[in-house]
Amino acid sequence: MINIDLTGRVPIYEQICKGFAELIGSGALQENDKLPGARSLAKELGLNPNTVAKAYSRLEHDGIIYSVAGKGCFVAKQKGHIERKLFEDFDAAASAAIRAGVTVTELKERLDALQKEDNK
Repeated sequence: MINIDLTGRVPIYEQICKGFAELIGSGALQENDKLPGARSLAKELGLNPNTVAKAYSRLEHDGIIYSVAGKGCFVAKQKGHIERKLFEDFDAAASAAIRAGVTVTELKERLDALQKEDNK
């Protein structure tokens, strides 16, 4: 479901947010689908439940999910939230690549390669 890099520099709660954003953006999770409970997801991923709760809180604040008392968290109707979040992540990664010396041409080539890979 969601892959977490425990040794990476990106905070774990942000990785969880990004993972759910990608699942929703790809259509794997649809509007009103129930997300796993914070405790059960934390146990599955080997994380502290507070970390997952923080991610869910952030996703709710961003309008990506909504919670129902006593029922859990669900995927909200998307009004461009997912695309905006994915573009923010893309922009940050592209900026970091450019600062590291990757050229815009190399980035475009990489995007073309990713598109070809996804169309297989």
